[in-house]
Amino acid sequence: MSLPPGFLDELRTRLSLGQVVGRKVMWDARKSNQGKGDLWAPCPFHHEKTASFHVDDRKGYYYCFGCHAKGDAISFVRETENVGFMEAVEILAGEAGMPMPERDPRAQEKADRRTLLAEVMEQAVQHFRLQLKTGAATDARAYLDRRGLSAAALDRWEIGFAPDAWQGLWDALKAKGVEDDLILGAGLAKPSQKGGKPYDTFRGRIMFPIRDARGRCIAFGGRAMDPNDNAKYLNSPETELFDKGRSLYNHGPARTAAGKGQPLIVAEGYMDVIALAEHGFGASVAPLGTAVTEHQLQMMWRVSPEPIIALDGDTAGLRAAMRLIDLALPLLEAGKSLRFALMPEGQDPDDLLKAQGAPALQKLLDGAIPMVTLLWQRETEGRDFDSPERKAALDLALRDKIKRIQDPSIRQHYGQAIKDLRWQLFRPQNRNGGARKSSGRWQPPQSAMPTTKSSVLATAGDDHLSVYLREAVILAALICTPEVAEDFESGLESLGCDDPDHAILRDLILRHAHGGAGVLREKIFAALGPDALDNMLSSRHLAIIPCIRTPGDADMARMTVAEELAKLSAAQGLDAEIADAVQDLAGLADEGVTWRLSQAAEAAANATRSGGEDDTEYETGENGADISRSERDAFAALMETIRFSKPGR
Repeated sequence: MSLPPGFLDELRTRLSLGQVVGRKVMWDARKSNQGKGDLWAPCPFHHEKTASFHVDDRKGYYYCFGCHAKGDAISFVRETENVGFMEAVEILAGEAGMPMPERDPRAQEKADRRTLLAEVMEQAVQHFRLQLKTGAATDARAYLDRRGLSAAALDRWEIGFAPDAWQGLWDALKAKGVEDDLILGAGLAKPSQKGGKPYDTFRGRIMFPIRDARGRCIAFGGRAMDPNDNAKYLNSPETELFDKGRSLYNHGPARTAAGKGQPLIVAEGYMDVIALAEHGFGASVAPLGTAVTEHQLQMMWRVSPEPIIALDGDTAGLRAAMRLIDLALPLLEAGKSLRFALMPEGQDPDDLLKAQGAPALQKLLDGAIPMVTLLWQRETEGRDFDSPERKAALDLALRDKIKRIQDPSIRQHYGQAIKDLRWQLFRPQNRNGGARKSSGRWQPPQSAMPTTKSSVLATAGDDHLSVYLREAVILAALICTPEVAEDFESGLESLGCDDPDHAILRDLILRHAHGGAGVLREKIFAALGPDALDNMLSSRHLAIIPCIRTPGDADMARMTVAEELAKLSAAQGLDAEIADAVQDLAGLADEGVTWRLSQAAEAAANATRSGGEDDTEYETGENGADISRSERDAFAALMETIRFSKPGR
């Protein structure tokens, strides 16, 4: 329907936005100036305690400095009442005393029919409430009493009963002159397939009215009294009034309670919502027997930016949580997310409230976990990641989930949160028992002589020093050019880092390199002191490395780190081979031992050559670690001893 020119301008002129908004908020008397139309209040669109919601009554516009909601009286009514544009205009026109323009006849006819259907639904509400007081409802009343519902609660929630009769409601409504097509159109009866009278949709069930955000009864939910009934809970069929995927049980009262500061709680069923509200958690809603839909999620976010999903503590509840995560990921926006409060195993909110009371539930709500944590738990809980392939599969699954997030900022924060969780799961453990408090000054091992420290490749018979210095080169290179760190995460994670300061640097690089050099250096300063990094990078054996002299050279940094990691790996392989051989030599050596030692010696002879080394002291190859000539000669002598000590030689 189109409105005549000037109608909306006249409507806005007649209305006071302050009065329209004032029905939903409490003005802050200290900040507001009523005389000038300068009004402030806590925002009705997101939970807050400060008055950041501003209404300029003279101009007719509002704006929230917290969530950035803005608009005029029409948009305010649309958002707070969850209605369409024309319905908002009708509401405001009624308040302003302005008659609505003539509608299209078919549109008017449709609106009139919806009104008639809503009236029929109200008659059904009253009928079911009366039936709950009859003898036929004895078992139903006993059941409700066992569930802890008082007479006052039954009245508040307008709970009723549908007797186990085929035409009980039908006959009652027909006696009041209600037309057949309205009873059928409201979903209260179904046509007979055998040509007889239509029969009631609900029979032998406790009845829960379902109302929209404006308070109109649009449907019913019925709980079967017969334990053998195929459908324990049954909702009205979809009608002109009722769209199951766009409705929430207890929507209107929950929105009001959330506007007063209560957290929005999303439970699974009617009884959970009733139990929550009766125990003081008035901002509680439930989807209607199905998984949460996109429309329902958007409705929740209009009520609260971060609803708490309170699901049953069983497998079905967890599955529902995971489906909701998959639904929500592409829809996330800044300030809009979900938290999850998982009930104890085998319990729903109603069970927990009965067993332990409101404080126990409040504790669970206070400890509700963010969505990213539950996503991580789904992909990792109960699984072993004892191989690179399994770790890679985890990374792939998580990347696929994060890619679904449309908002770039949120996607980045999710990536960082997952990275932190991954670091906690796979972080290397120091072989010396953990990190110690640093003195704030980076120092090489005391066993190193000054001339040795000046050489990056120094190994002079001190294997520990060799590993230490290579680790220092790797860490320094990545600190100077942190953008390449992601390429070497696996190698970093495998660094033993016996030195506590090295272990701290390794962990900081793994966690914060993505933030850039500035962020990484701030973290290092906080962990090791203001002078530790400068002292380290100015050390003679590090200061001569090209990628450290020229920070930011990504290609040079990659080459340096890759080379040093390869040498460490080769050295570790050599150490392991020698250790195995020594263990075997506890008995009589044989050809197998001789062969393995010869291979170890060959690996040593083919160790990687690095620039700046004294060729008179060390020999290096292309793909291995540096090894001294004395070590090689020792291996050769040992092989000869073993070879000629064998029986028969």
